[in-house]
Amino acid sequence: MSEKLKIKLSIADRVYPLTIDPKQEEGLRKAAKNIEQLAKKFEQNYAVRDKQDVLAMCALQFASKIEQRGIEHTEGNMEAQERLQALEHLVSQKLALK
Repeated sequence: MSEKLKIKLSIADRVYPLTIDPKQEEGLRKAAKNIEQLAKKFEQNYAVRDKQDVLAMCALQFASKIEQRGIEHTEGNMEAQERLQALEHLVSQKLALK
């Protein structure tokens, strides 16, 4: 069993102490940094009332990117499946002619 690591992440002027697996540290730190950068961007470019509004906008931004990737992945899989079916049909036709 791996040793747990205690870290502190700062997001929107709050510190969050976490106990994590060491292999999660890099991803969590990058995620916190991305949230901080996006929050600053929203604060500079939009009239926001408080940090909760900024964090909600960040959550929406990141969640929509994940959903969009899922949609694009599904569409790509469907296109690949259609091409494979067309190839299978062509091969079947050629084999039937022999």
